[in-house]
Amino acid sequence: MAKKENREGVALQCTVCKEINYLTSKNIKNTDGKLEIKKHCPRCNKTTMHKERKAA
Repeated sequence: MAKKENREGVALQCTVCKEINYLTSKNIKNTDGKLEIKKHCPRCNKTTMHKERKAA
């Protein structure tokens, strides 16, 4: 089973409307910098860029 100690919880925030839509995790050792993923935003009702924000 994979170890969970290298993973960090992050929230993905829409760059257009600034709403937090997705919660995910990333590997700290393999990923440098912040995550940027194109995802569907239900508030904007279109695919927009989502950037990483620390999960609460």
